[in-house]
Amino acid sequence: MNNELIEQKSWWKRNWKWLVPVSGIIMISLAIFFSSGMDGIGADLAQAYTDTELYKNALEKVKSDQKANELLGKIEPIDKLAILEGEVHYTNENQTVNSTIRLKGTKGKAKLDISADRINNEWNYTKINVRIKNPPENKQTIEILKVE
Repeated sequence: MNNELIEQKSWWKRNWKWLVPVSGIIMISLAIFFSSGMDGIGADLAQAYTDTELYKNALEKVKSDQKANELLGKIEPIDKLAILEGEVHYTNENQTVNSTIRLKGTKGKAKLDISADRINNEWNYTKINVRIKNPPENKQTIEILKVE
């Protein structure tokens, strides 16, 4: 009877064939991601996600507009997913924002366009528009606020 131990290969020798290509693909993907500017978009979305005051105050202004209420019905609160699905762009060291998010009402759907500047830690809106998409017969843009 032979009691010799079977020597196993090291982890690296057993797994290098898949580890090297996967590592290369990950490195190339990261290089493309950071060189494309997508990291800035991710940072803008993360900041918008945490800055609920921006959207809450704009929604209050929309809810106070008679025409928007007439065409959309009762407008639902803005959820976090609507912010992540939308578009947002911060400039001027995150003191200026342009954003578009979806709105839902009992009578239709719309997009909310916001432009605002942060002054003394408060958002001052320069533009708030509601673009009604559905139903198609009500398709129009309602200017809630425009400061020139």
